[in-house]
Amino acid sequence: MSLTVLSVAYPLAPVGPDAVGGAEQVLSALDRALVAAGHRSIVIACQGSRVSGRLLAVPAETGPLDDSARLRAQARHREAIRLAMARYPVDVVHLHGIDFDTYLPPAGPTLVSLHLPLDWYPPAALRPARDDVWLCPVSRSQAGTAPPGAVLRPPIANGVDVEQFGGTAAKRGFALMLGRICPEKAVHLAIDAAKAAGMPLFIGGQVYPYAAHEAYFREQVAPRLDEQRRFLGPLDLPRKRRFLRAAKCLLVPSLAPETSSLVAMEALSAGTPVIAFRSGALPEIVEHGRTGYLVGDAAEMARAMGIADRLDPNACREAARRRFSIAAMTEAYFDAYRAVAGLGNSHMRSAS
Repeated sequence: MSLTVLSVAYPLAPVGPDAVGGAEQVLSALDRALVAAGHRSIVIACQGSRVSGRLLAVPAETGPLDDSARLRAQARHREAIRLAMARYPVDVVHLHGIDFDTYLPPAGPTLVSLHLPLDWYPPAALRPARDDVWLCPVSRSQAGTAPPGAVLRPPIANGVDVEQFGGTAAKRGFALMLGRICPEKAVHLAIDAAKAAGMPLFIGGQVYPYAAHEAYFREQVAPRLDEQRRFLGPLDLPRKRRFLRAAKCLLVPSLAPETSSLVAMEALSAGTPVIAFRSGALPEIVEHGRTGYLVGDAAEMARAMGIADRLDPNACREAARRRFSIAAMTEAYFDAYRAVAGLGNSHMRSAS
């Protein structure tokens, strides 16, 4: 039986194959999978988004992303959801934003993917009063941090298009870091590690116009850059693939408890080992001494960078194929859609 799924993006970030954020990349992958499977995919996201299904675009904020911008964007999302549910026979609403509780529809089967650390959400948002609102973590590690009273479903692990990042390429002598440029991603520590290791570092990512992010880039990142440690800005998908395949290693020095790491999965798919802090779900992704190294600080990261070429790229690719299938992720979400919509049985049960 075909489904109509209304996917709702975080209001302040565009969706598409070149999206920087993990939540936006997962939404984009599910949108493509729904269309490919013959379902109807409707996406509410800001202007500038690209989708496979039908895009219901809301105006994008063009100035600073402050509290006023958030409130305006959330109000636009509430109205867009109301209009979409009145116009289309929506089976399931799938929310991806950290602020989902501010535009949660008043009724109807709803699935929420919790892409960020659980203590970043308001506690009340994790205790839905309705049985038809399902909250899904994205890793075992994240689910294990649930606060008292949280009502969560079993996690649905993220996946990536492993074959898209596969293929062989000559490894070059540079390290790579990809992602949002913000304090919790600790780009400055990656730069410090690269300098200590005497290794070039390329940084691909985006500085969103949040005051704290801009200040962090200006005060902590920019002063550390030099001819060997360079900021490239956002990378589109083809450039990201090329850099991932050619890098000696990917650095993930996150200070926040990562709930998952799509970029680590992509790097392994490309045959590139990952050197990461022991943060959140990263130990679930990186097999220490086989597909990368788990380290405790920038000094350990620098030492691991010096021995990254001891790891076998083929072992990285094999682990990615075995563990991070995008097909497994989409199948689990499709099961959840059918279950929350009451269209069939599913393995999904309430988490204890």
